Amino acid sequence: MIERLNPTTLRAVPDQYAGIYTHSTRLDHPKKLVAFSGQVGVANNGAVASDFAGQCHQAMDHVEALLDAHRLGLDDMMRVTYYVTRGEDLAELTEIRQTRWHSSNPPAVTTLIIAGLVDPNWLIEIEVLAGN
Repeated sequence: MIERLNPTTLRAVPDQYAGIYTHSTRLDHPKKLVAFSGQVGVANNGAVASDFAGQCHQAMDHVEALLDAHRLGLDDMMRVTYYVTRGEDLAELTEIRQTRWHSSNPPAVTTLIIAGLVDPNWLIEIEVLAGN
């Protein structure tokens, strides 16, 4: 079982991130621990949406497919790292996360604004550590 900790000695999780962020996660004696390579918003046929939301949803689809392949669920995500190439997309990322991945058991999260990804058309990459 994954334990989620938000110690009172740290800043409280802001309301806008409640359900999509926790300060830390811990898994003692895991049966399964899986690291996912970064997933980008490229469809299986190679198509890339031109907008952030389209790419974000596609990358999330890939993460969910990997979770399913390992017989894991969203609540099994321990750590999620979001790499975003445009700062103006951060508010939309938060909205999408709240709509799609809101949970009473959120993962530890890091979000980075980076100069670019391998393909300059890619706007987001999502990396996950999951286990149970």
